[in-house]
Amino acid sequence: MKILDNVSMLLRQKGSNVFSLPSDALVYSAIEMMAGKRVGALLVIDDSKLVGVISERDYACKIILLGRSSKDTLVREIMTPSPITIRCDTSIEDAMRVMTDNGIGHLPVMDSAGRVAGVVSIGDLVKWIMTSQDEVISHLERYITQS
Repeated sequence: MKILDNVSMLLRQKGSNVFSLPSDALVYSAIEMMAGKRVGALLVIDDSKLVGVISERDYACKIILLGRSSKDTLVREIMTPSPITIRCDTSIEDAMRVMTDNGIGHLPVMDSAGRVAGVVSIGDLVKWIMTSQDEVISHLERYITQS
């Protein structure tokens, strides 16, 4: 595991489950799904095309704080449209940079054919980097004790 590894390696380890719903679903359904799947965001897919992302932040800022009802609001009304995406061959380091520079917590990953291959969260990337650092430390400790 290295920071220069590709996101595809992370998806192979993590799994490429994609939780999604259509843009005409109710926000309440999205929140139910997020809670049930224990995820902080869902992809919004219409006709097999990624059209947006809806996150817990969208819900908090665009429903709760504005006094709207999640049972009367469609996902398309509060989702982030045309989300930033990365490709499978994007490095872990570059994925983290994209997320940090854009203040986002979830990134859809697209394959070479333009289909959704998975989703990575900032937590996924931090875990990968921490594991990578642990491996380097272990390697250095073995090297030092063998000298």
